[in-house]
Amino acid sequence: MAMLCAFDVHRSQITYKWLRQESGQVRRGRIVPACRSAVCEWLEGLDLDGEVHVVLEGTTGWRFIVEELHRAGAVAYVAEPAETAARRGPKRRAKTDGRDCDLMLGLLEEGRVPLSWIPPGHILELRTLVRLRKRLTEDRTSWQQRIHAQLFHQGVPPGLKLRTTAGRAGLAAAVLSDAGRVVAGNGLGVIDHLDALLEPLDRWLAAYAKTQPGCYALIEELYGVGWTVAVVIVAELGDCRRFSSSDQAVRAAGIDVTVSESNGKRAAGRLSHQGPPVLRWALFEAAQASARASSPDHAYYQQVRDRIDHNRACLAVARKLTRRAHHILRRLGDQAMAAPTTDQLPELPNGLHTLTLQAA
Repeated sequence: MAMLCAFDVHRSQITYKWLRQESGQVRRGRIVPACRSAVCEWLEGLDLDGEVHVVLEGTTGWRFIVEELHRAGAVAYVAEPAETAARRGPKRRAKTDGRDCDLMLGLLEEGRVPLSWIPPGHILELRTLVRLRKRLTEDRTSWQQRIHAQLFHQGVPPGLKLRTTAGRAGLAAAVLSDAGRVVAGNGLGVIDHLDALLEPLDRWLAAYAKTQPGCYALIEELYGVGWTVAVVIVAELGDCRRFSSSDQAVRAAGIDVTVSESNGKRAAGRLSHQGPPVLRWALFEAAQASARASSPDHAYYQQVRDRIDHNRACLAVARKLTRRAHHILRRLGDQAMAAPTTDQLPELPNGLHTLTLQAA
C-alpha cells in the first residue's frame, strides 16, 4: 500500500499531510521543532508497510529532511518552488501551510511535481564550500570598500591597494583622524582574518578541481575557466543529463532572457535570475576573458559589445559557455560528478576534512 505525503517546511515547524492510497485515509499534522531528531521520531512513529513517497519544496531546510527520508527507505521529491507556485494558479483564496500541502500532494498524486535535482552527498558538500568561499570574498571586498570610502572621506589620494605591502605602507603614512584610523585598522584586521580563512579553502578547492574529472575537463576545454569557475559549475549546474537541451542548462543558471509579449507588443527582455547566484557570477567572470584577443569568442564579444555594451556581451558569451559546459559534462556521464578520494585532497581546517566526500 503506497503512502503519499507532502511537507511544508518552516524554521519553527513542518506542516504535513499524508494519504494512504488504498484506504483513502488522510491525516494532517505538524512536526515540532523542525529539526533532524523530530523528523526521525516522526518517521519511526509511522506504520511504513509499503512504499512511501514524500514531496517538499526546494527551500532552505530540505537537505536534512531528504537525508532522513532516504535513510528510512522513503522516496523523496524536491519540488521547484517557482514552478510549484505557478501551478497554484491565480490566488483567489487565502494561502496557508495546509493549502500548500494540498497543492503538493495533489501534484504528487497526479505525477505533475516540477522536480528539482537532488545532488549526491559529495556535491552538496561542494556546493556548501563554494558558496562559503563566495560569501567570504564578498565580505572581504565589502571591507575594502568601507576603508576606501573612509580614506576618500578624509581626503587621502586614491589608488592604495590594501592587500599589498606598498598599500599598507601608504595607509600607515596617510593623514587620518583618530576615528578614521580605527576604521582602517579594524578593517585591515578583518581582511587579514578573511584571507586566513580563504587560503586553505582555496587550496582545497583548487586540488579538488585538478583531481575531479568534470572540473578538469572544463578547465582543459573552456577558455577562461579556471579552478574557481570549474568547481562552481560542477557543484551548481550538477548532472547535465537531466537537461533535454543546452537551453535548459542556460535556464537553470538563470541567465536566460525572459520574454513578455502581447498583441504584437514586446517588452525589453530581462534575466530570469532563477538559478544559483554563485553560478551566474562564475559564468560572467569566465565570460569576461572573451575581451582578450586570444579568446576564441573574441570576435563574437566585439560584435555584441559594439552593438550593445560590455556587460551584455559578456552575458551572451556566458550563455555560450554554459551550453559548452553542458555538452562536456553530459559527454562524461557518471564521471562528470565523480568524487575524488580523500587522499587526493589536502586537509581543511576545523576538522572539515573528516566529512565523507564519496558519492552517496
